[in-house]
Amino acid sequence: MGRKIMNRDQFREAVFNRDNRKCVICDEPAVDAHHIIDRSLFDDGGYDVSNGVSLCEQHHIEAEMTLISCEELRSKANIVEIVLPEHFELDLESTEIYDHWGNMILPTGMRIKGELFYQDNVQKVLAQAGLLNKFLKYVKYQRTFHAPWSPNVSKDDRIHKSMFQFTGRPLVCTIKMDGENFNLYPDYAHARSIESKHHDSRSWVKAFHARIAHEIPDNWRLCGENLYAKHSIHYRHLKSYFYLFSIWNEFNRALSWGDTLTYAEILGIQTVPVFCTGTFSNAESLKSTVQREFDQYCKSSRDEVEGYVIRVADEIPYRDFRHLTAKVVRKDHVQTHAFWMNGQIIPNELDV
Repeated sequence: MGRKIMNRDQFREAVFNRDNRKCVICDEPAVDAHHIIDRSLFDDGGYDVSNGVSLCEQHHIEAEMTLISCEELRSKANIVEIVLPEHFELDLESTEIYDHWGNMILPTGMRIKGELFYQDNVQKVLAQAGLLNKFLKYVKYQRTFHAPWSPNVSKDDRIHKSMFQFTGRPLVCTIKMDGENFNLYPDYAHARSIESKHHDSRSWVKAFHARIAHEIPDNWRLCGENLYAKHSIHYRHLKSYFYLFSIWNEFNRALSWGDTLTYAEILGIQTVPVFCTGTFSNAESLKSTVQREFDQYCKSSRDEVEGYVIRVADEIPYRDFRHLTAKVVRKDHVQTHAFWMNGQIIPNELDV
């Protein structure tokens, strides 16, 4: 059964009625139907009664400041269902939970910047709460939604409802490599989970990172594919075991593709192959042209191809990433996720 989405007034009334119009923290009269996870993080507004609690003025302020956790609010209101925006996720290597603004909270109490972190109102309330020093400079790479025509979608994947946001602006289409997402900072490196543990398949990329780390600006990160170990595709013609696909600056914005290429050339880093660029007036011409160019690329490729990624060529703010990138995974591609880590490491091969 799908979630019951209400309008603002219906949401307020349903939350107040459930909580007997009292603050769930102190039993004083409620003045606000507080969104446990901020409504701006939801595409549908988040007006779900399981995402709301009744609060007095003081406890509403404390909840906005994240001094009262989402977990405590749910417990006080006897809410069993955890409602999260559909692009949020908990991966296999982490034990992350979220605060009101969508920032992730680690078991240590430290936090990871979410997509709303740099908004003025969020900065203000977190500063008032004295919590800005709790945020790591490391950022989790967001999931990429599938294009509507992607033929290989699992039950855990997310799909764009429309590709309208990609029309009328320059696009870059790159080959999706079958490896492990890896992120490089001046002083740290991690897989998709910031808390990712060591694995022998990560030794090469960590050594690579050690050679270039001093050239990465403070609070920047390089994101790419760790291709040392075979996942579903056994590559035999790689130019490197690390293929870069994005660079993020100190404001958590992905550089334009042109700037990404310039910086990659300076560092001598291999980038993911580009097979199509252009601006498209509608989603149908985008689909037909990109798919045709991809099919041509596959015919000439000496290695099997997993799929492709579409991104706007311009700079992408972290908050807009899920709207301005899309992926297509070929039919029958085996998506191994983390399970490949439990078996024997089979190194891919460099074309040297």
